[in-house]
Amino acid sequence: MKKRKLKKKKRKLLKLLLIVGIILIILLFPIMTKKENKVIKTNPKEKLINTIAKQLENENITKEYLTWIENTYGEKSLKELNKRLKEEEYKLNIWHDITGNSYIVLNDLYNKAYDNRKDIKIMETVKDNTISFVGDVSLADNWYIMPKYDERKKGVYGILSESIVDIMKKSTVMVANSEFTVSDRGEKMPGKYYTFRGSPKRLPIYNEMGVDLITLANNHVYDFGRTAFYDMIDSLNEYKIPYIGAGKNIEEAKRPYYFIINGYKVAFINATRAEKIILTPEATETEGGVFRCYDPTNFMNVIKETKEKSDYVVALIHWGREDSHGLEDVQIETSKYYIDAGADVIVGSHAHVLQGIEFYKNKPIIYNLGDFIFNNEKKDTGIFQININKLESPEYYFYPAYESNEYTELLTGNEKQRVINNMNTWSSNATINEEGKITEN
Repeated sequence: MKKRKLKKKKRKLLKLLLIVGIILIILLFPIMTKKENKVIKTNPKEKLINTIAKQLENENITKEYLTWIENTYGEKSLKELNKRLKEEEYKLNIWHDITGNSYIVLNDLYNKAYDNRKDIKIMETVKDNTISFVGDVSLADNWYIMPKYDERKKGVYGILSESIVDIMKKSTVMVANSEFTVSDRGEKMPGKYYTFRGSPKRLPIYNEMGVDLITLANNHVYDFGRTAFYDMIDSLNEYKIPYIGAGKNIEEAKRPYYFIINGYKVAFINATRAEKIILTPEATETEGGVFRCYDPTNFMNVIKETKEKSDYVVALIHWGREDSHGLEDVQIETSKYYIDAGADVIVGSHAHVLQGIEFYKNKPIIYNLGDFIFNNEKKDTGIFQININKLESPEYYFYPAYESNEYTELLTGNEKQRVINNMNTWSSNATINEEGKITEN
């Protein structure tokens, strides 16, 4: 009897506990649901990322990428992106407007593509972001400029005016064609009448000038043979002077050099087709030399590949008839090929004199900048400059200069206008105004 009573009590207790449990679940369920809803409401970032990812699903923009954008540039960047996507059609320039970096640069940063790279330099962003170019430069000890540099004892100001150096040093990126080999060794190439060689100790003069990149695809970097050429490559690396257009093998010779300027990835590539009797060797898979474009195909392929991973491509070419303001047919023809392949601007050297400017598909071809600081002749020359504060609408300028008595200076007044008038005469569909601004007719 006692056992039965005990069992009944247990059953009653279990029923009571079951009823109490059911009542508690009924009472607590709304509170638990509310809490879950509250958790969802307190995570607006995830909701925003999901919303943007859905809008950009056709652009292959992942949630992980958007999370990285939020972590790197703040939640306000995502809010602005969402706002812009609602207001306008998606365009790649949205990324630069919001983050200060182009979509290509953002992808590179996301993938850590710039880590331990020697072919990329990130430039400090300044108010006016400019790329400047000059023509042929000789720092050869066996030619005219360096003896005067030593004799005048003024450093770079013994061969260049302050106004010239000021423009060069203030440029975000300054590019020059280096028209000599760098070595204390080697023998003159047989069959070459003019051969130029400068000591490696001359290379710091490029820093005095404000030069950030030199082009080597020309007809004088191999003047003293293989030994001197290889010395030059080693010395440039030792002095940390970036170069393009030549190397110890073809991969190095055709390799672009990149600058990150104002959040844009700007690529520079260089090739030559200057020699009528070809003496300067072309780089191969195993031997050093220059990158050639007598057959434009290889250069076109490099331009195309480079454009796919760059915002802006500068093609620098050593070409043209020496001492002639007139253009060769091959310049006119192949320059169009290079722009069709992806070049955004073409800058030429080698002719020793200025040649005209042409626009093709709204992109400028500066056919030749001539000598800049090269010999003892009297020559018109100048600085070509691109302002890329807005890459969608770059501005172009030409600043006339004059080389005389182993010294180059910026021109003013009537002499400046004389050079501008001549350039306008030689140009097919471009005009330079009094301030030096270049526009398409």
